[in-house]
Amino acid sequence: MKLNLQKSFFTETKQELVTHGKFTVTAFRYASGVEALEVQNEKCSFIFTPFKGQQIWHFIVDGKEIFMDTPVKEPQNTMTYLKNYGGFLYHCGVISFGAPDAEHPHHGEIPNEEYNSAYICCDEDENGKYICLGGDLFHNTAFVRKYKFSPELKLYENSSVFKITVRLENQRNYPMEYMYLCHINFRPMDGAKLIYSAKRDAEHIKLYRAVGDKALDDYMDALEKDFSLMDEVGAPGQCYDPEICFGIKYEADETGRAYTMQYSDKGACYVSHPTDVLSNGVRWISRTKNEQAMGMVLPATAEHIGYENAKNNGQLKVLGANETLEFYMEAGYIEAEKAKAVKEKIEKML
Repeated sequence: MKLNLQKSFFTETKQELVTHGKFTVTAFRYASGVEALEVQNEKCSFIFTPFKGQQIWHFIVDGKEIFMDTPVKEPQNTMTYLKNYGGFLYHCGVISFGAPDAEHPHHGEIPNEEYNSAYICCDEDENGKYICLGGDLFHNTAFVRKYKFSPELKLYENSSVFKITVRLENQRNYPMEYMYLCHINFRPMDGAKLIYSAKRDAEHIKLYRAVGDKALDDYMDALEKDFSLMDEVGAPGQCYDPEICFGIKYEADETGRAYTMQYSDKGACYVSHPTDVLSNGVRWISRTKNEQAMGMVLPATAEHIGYENAKNNGQLKVLGANETLEFYMEAGYIEAEKAKAVKEKIEKML
């Protein structure tokens, strides 16, 4: 079953829109005017904004908040990136992402863009009942570029891991430059371990020096000598105020995928991404008096420094005339048994 969403479905009063197995989907509209779906299954709940950027907000697993904490508590009707920055997942690109400049906004044009269409699918396969949430965003600038960006989330009724499929279609008869980053924002969990399929050395991890006080400078100095200092979340001496970014070169398994976890014996925050398309792993951590964010990996096509840096360093990707790119990531929370298996897999990869 596929339901094409209409803005008339969304009012200030919450209304149950779909039930499917253990799923309940409720539609409502924030005071800001942003349409939202509240989705619940056996394991988790989250807010999804089908027309505003197809963002994920308020991701909660077994009653525990998994998404980052910022002063922005609910979706805002704005194109300014940081004024709407409190969610769990944002798509960034396509013309650029990262640091802004005069021609390229912060993290590109798509994070807060209004989608042309959105839908819910309900179905079942050998793994059980699932729902998909997706839509299409059309961009058309005469003589410059024309593309369709179509992300989709798939979630099973007994799972708290999203399969995030991205489809980008170049609709012009000329090649198109593109950049893409998936901004996945977990909350730091003190005492957990960062476990990921990358070697801890300067060849595989790059530290981007941030501006801060002496505590931040001292911590960055120590990290450059031993990157494993960041692997225990909340360890004494760590400082991420206002933030630190890293570039990580991942090892891939036999299927071409890399793995990252914020791991504990109770379970793990989890991301899997393809290293052929998303060759850069950006890590962003911020722990201030107002923000708590563990962007343990933001799978990306380039560094986070912006369009000109990507162009100068040969990191811009090109999609051929009328070609289509499709790939998928996984992001969410996995239980202890699965987390242990992924940990063992990573250890073998390294």
